[in-house]
Amino acid sequence: MGRAGFHQLGSHFAKERLALARQKLARGEALYLAGIGAPGTHNSGVALVEVTQANGPRLLLNNEEERFSGNKHTSEFPQKSIDAMAALLRDMGRDVTDIFAWLTSWDYPTLAGTMFRSLLEEFPQSLKLARRLEATGFDGRRMDEMTRTPKKLARQLGLADPVQLITLPHHDNHAWFSFAASPFRDDGEPVALAVLDGTGDLGSISLYVIKNGAMQRLYCNESIFDSLGAFYSVISSTQGGWTWLSSEGRYMGAAAWGDMSRASNPYYARLKRVLQLEPDGEVRLNRALANWYCDPFEHPYKRALIEILGEPLKPDQLWNPDAVLRVEDIEHRPDTQDRLDKAAATQLVFEDAMIHVVDHLLRVTGAHRLVLTGGVALNALGNMRLLEHFDEAWFAQNQDRNARLHLWVPPVPGDAGVTMGAAWLFAHLAGSPRGAPLTHAFYCGTPPSRAEIEAAIDADDVASQRIGDISTVEGREAIADLMAFIIAKDGVIALYQGAAETGPRALGHRSILANPCDRHAREKLNERVKYREAIRPLAPMATLQAAQDYFELEEGASDAGYNAYNYMVLTAHSKPHARAKIPAVIHADGTGRIQIVREADDPLTYTYLKALGRRIGVEISVNTSFNVAGPIAQTPRQAIETLRRSRGLDAVFLVASDGAVYAAWHGGPRDSGRFRSWFAEWQAGREEPTAGPA
Repeated sequence: MGRAGFHQLGSHFAKERLALARQKLARGEALYLAGIGAPGTHNSGVALVEVTQANGPRLLLNNEEERFSGNKHTSEFPQKSIDAMAALLRDMGRDVTDIFAWLTSWDYPTLAGTMFRSLLEEFPQSLKLARRLEATGFDGRRMDEMTRTPKKLARQLGLADPVQLITLPHHDNHAWFSFAASPFRDDGEPVALAVLDGTGDLGSISLYVIKNGAMQRLYCNESIFDSLGAFYSVISSTQGGWTWLSSEGRYMGAAAWGDMSRASNPYYARLKRVLQLEPDGEVRLNRALANWYCDPFEHPYKRALIEILGEPLKPDQLWNPDAVLRVEDIEHRPDTQDRLDKAAATQLVFEDAMIHVVDHLLRVTGAHRLVLTGGVALNALGNMRLLEHFDEAWFAQNQDRNARLHLWVPPVPGDAGVTMGAAWLFAHLAGSPRGAPLTHAFYCGTPPSRAEIEAAIDADDVASQRIGDISTVEGREAIADLMAFIIAKDGVIALYQGAAETGPRALGHRSILANPCDRHAREKLNERVKYREAIRPLAPMATLQAAQDYFELEEGASDAGYNAYNYMVLTAHSKPHARAKIPAVIHADGTGRIQIVREADDPLTYTYLKALGRRIGVEISVNTSFNVAGPIAQTPRQAIETLRRSRGLDAVFLVASDGAVYAAWHGGPRDSGRFRSWFAEWQAGREEPTAGPA
């Protein structure tokens, strides 16, 4: 792999580049680092990071290829992401030749060795797995293309020689960025960090401790099969009826309708035997029940597990409407409640394993602060359980002190985040400070120009109008009030502004918005806007004050003004009066996957929430991602295509990079007249003269 252009840490090439990086930083020069998620692994993409000795790393972009290609969780070569990065460099007056180092999100030599070792350890059962590499999260068809990445990069960028890549460990990438971006200070107290994953290049669980700015890896399970992520993916897919990477979030949502009591759930006591919780925080897959370590698709269960859960769904049944778990079938399909109880049991077993790992980590580190990352950290319900479990009583008993767990999860804990992590880790190894904590996630792509928006809305089936400008405070307040006026009428709009969010959650730059007080909003959005299952919850977007008024925010998520609630990675219990006031954003179990919006991070969305407070009496909005059965809309053309596909979407508000705001809605025979009517009514209301002094 070295001859092909891949160089591990410790190699002559990597040592030379790190030494030169230290010299440049010491001279006050800025370094530009590119982290690349190459083909063969899901969520390929590229990150661009600027590093200085004074300020540390600064994220310029984290482009996810799925957004540009339209292929969700894609493992293809990130050509469009790289093109967009090159365009940004040109806009900055720079060139791709200014990139000091290219860094990979996986340590490919180690990954190859781990896969070979794993197949040998499970031989001869693993022979089937060798023919289905994608079973462990890899696209076997594109792994060979990965080895040609240095040459493909050179051709795409017009360089004479292959681009030399420094391969960085996958879990170390997860870990260092997630810590560096966290609000936790380097104050001499330890910070614990857990990477819980589907798999990395060495294993699927890695534990770290950070103290005085130094990170030490304490443990890696060195197994791609003893995996919490694989456990949840296999069960959610074969019981829920969706494919991997699409099944996990849906199944977590379904669990809310099942029996979430360990004492009474009819499956929990038997299902928990699938994961063996062993001393020192280890988690082992019970191979007497599970068969996905050698045949995860056709025969993932052994007979003992079939006796617990029933026959698994076969690959050709996935996404079949007759097989998919639908909570709306509960009245006329007798097995629906049973299937929901299985989802609840799966979530409970999963939470047990998370708690088991974190319990050991907190004991050995003596830490009360935890950074959680890896794909498993997308389970927002499990994250909340950690905060509830490791309370003051736990710390009094196990650490003999007055403390409680403080938790932070990055907005991109999954593999779309390791491109950033590779750059952050290299910067750290070169002696850079950690950089500023993260407060938002608006780094995918670049803001759209007015010309791009006007080209996208120039279509016979789309009606559009320029409606304002947010470059001034007055203009921003007017647009925000128009948005709030429409939402108060129970309209549904999409907001498309600035760079997109990096990560799986829309956070106000690519969001569909609706009235949280509308009891029919969930049904309306799931059936007529998003065309998705009723089990999918709608998220509450709120100002900090509104979040505190309607939800029980955990003290353990309070660092930096409850920063942990900025990214929809934590659920929170609603307060007793919330369901009556904001029923659309309260899930079946009484929780909401909340997002707090700050004025400094997103002025328009914050101003919209304040306007909603005046219009409907609460500074909370329904927020769901601006997509229909695919990746979140990235470009203006994708935004308009999403409008075309969504018959229940009333309008899209598109904000250009110079502040100009356009509204687009269905034209021709599909024009309901709703937006035109609302806009005219809103304008008339603003033009009414105010009463003078008596």
